[in-house]
Parts: sequence; C-alpha cells; structure tokens
Amino acid sequence: MMDTGIEVTGLTKDYGRFRALDHVDLALPAGHVAGLMGENGSGKTTLLKILAGVLSGWDGDVRICGRRPGPESKAMVSYLPDASFLPDGARSLDAIALYARFFGDFDARRAREMIDFFELPEGRTLKELSKGMREKLQIALAMSRRARVYLLDEPISGVDPAARDIILRAVLENFDPDALMVLSTHLIADVEPLIDTVVFLRHGKVLLHGDADDLRAQTGLTIDALFRKEYASC
Repeated sequence: MMDTGIEVTGLTKDYGRFRALDHVDLALPAGHVAGLMGENGSGKTTLLKILAGVLSGWDGDVRICGRRPGPESKAMVSYLPDASFLPDGARSLDAIALYARFFGDFDARRAREMIDFFELPEGRTLKELSKGMREKLQIALAMSRRARVYLLDEPISGVDPAARDIILRAVLENFDPDALMVLSTHLIADVEPLIDTVVFLRHGKVLLHGDADDLRAQTGLTIDALFRKEYASC
C-alpha cells in the first residue's frame, strides 16, 4: 500500500462571501504525478497555497505526509507559485545562493545543471530575462529541492509550445519517483503524458478524481477531451 502524500477532508475556505473551496475531500498518494485542473476561480491556487502552508483561515483537516500545515510540513514541500517570487535584481547564481540558505534539502549542483540545461544566461538579472526564462529559473530552483511533495502552479503557462516540452522533460528527469507532484495547469494536452492521477475542480468542489489510465479506458477519451466534456455539461 502506497503512502499518502496528501490527505484533505472537508476543506473549506472563504474569502468574505465568496467560497473558494467547499468541503473538499481528496487523497493523493506518494509516487504519483497529479494533474489539478479547472477553470479560473475553481479553487486550484487556493488549494495549493493551503497545502504549501502559506494560507491560513480555513476549516477542515489537511495532512501533508501525515503533518498538518506548518513548519514541519513546509520543510517537506517545494512550492512553485503562479507569480514571480524572486527579486528583479537577482541573477541566477544569486537565486541559487538564496535557496541554499533557506532550504536544507536544496541541491545547488542540480540547480546549476538545470540552469545549464535550460541555457539560461548567468550574467543577466531577472529583470533582464524574458518571462519564459524567468519561469525556467524558478522551476529549476523548485525542482532542485529534495522534497517529498512538489506543488507547481501553472509552471508552463508563460512559455511557447517548444519550451513547454523542454521544461516538462526537465521536471520529470528531476522528480523523485517516491515523491508526490501536484501540477496545476490549463494546458491539459501538454501535461497529459505525465500525469497518473486527475483532479477536476469546479466552483471549489471536486468534480472528478481518478486514475488517468482508468478514466481513459472507461470513457474512451483523452483527459483533455474528458475535461472539455465534463465542463461543458456543468
């Protein structure tokens, strides 16, 4: 029996009168890549922030590798938010040094190898990099931690189709097969070959959750086509 990386029961989060998450129940096992999918406002980013331990004020029970969100769980989670989080004046080597100071599980050698793989210029500041280059740097940093859970929020949204393939290949090559990855994206067709488990969110609720291969076999559809069908029928 596989260890459960993430267990969520009755998770509810309100922003004033708006309910972002509505009694979400979810279990995601270690050793899997889970695709977290849904339209804008479905609750994907809110869910990832709670799992990462950077958002409070919610109800329900959340466990990451058996721990409630807090300092102990944060040490096990590598979180890539959907917004840039590095200072504009930093260069790639500055960013590596910053991560090395903050995270005891950070592998600086791996980060440098990924930066070389992405062919990122070391001498430029982040302000001088394109959006795609900046995203590649942030992915290199996030994937260079020896984490047990990786939470990636829209990691390929700002890059062209050719660069997406390069990024996804690098992500897979640097992913510990015993860890859990939760990958939030709108670009379902691009990530479909990677994912083992599918989670569809709609209006803060789990619309569908299952094994990707089982869903394809049961419906005769790709995950991308199934997503379009499910949301068209809602």
